[in-house]
Amino acid sequence: MRSGIIVLALLSLSGCTALVVGGASSGGYQNNRNPEVLASDSAIAAEIRGQYSADSAVRPYNITVRSHSGVVTLTGAVANYVARDQAGKIAKATRGVTAVNNQIVVQK
Repeated sequence: MRSGIIVLALLSLSGCTALVVGGASSGGYQNNRNPEVLASDSAIAAEIRGQYSADSAVRPYNITVRSHSGVVTLTGAVANYVARDQAGKIAKATRGVTAVNNQIVVQK
């Protein structure tokens, strides 16, 4: 009898956990972009990352590229302004990019 109550309690709690976790994941950020814009943003970010891997000034650094409706945000750290500026130029020259928010930090 006692083990039956424990099993029932555990099953009830596991359902609550799923409810809490599921509810938490849907709150806050809402992505209201249509599938075409999402695909375009993914393609833009992938193109920029590909350009970075081919550029000797930018390649050594781990730069994060995010695109939202054509607005690209760059984050990360580089050792000099040449790399920071080159990363911004590459992003700006990429087809589909409407603006670049270059937040890359130069660390000496």
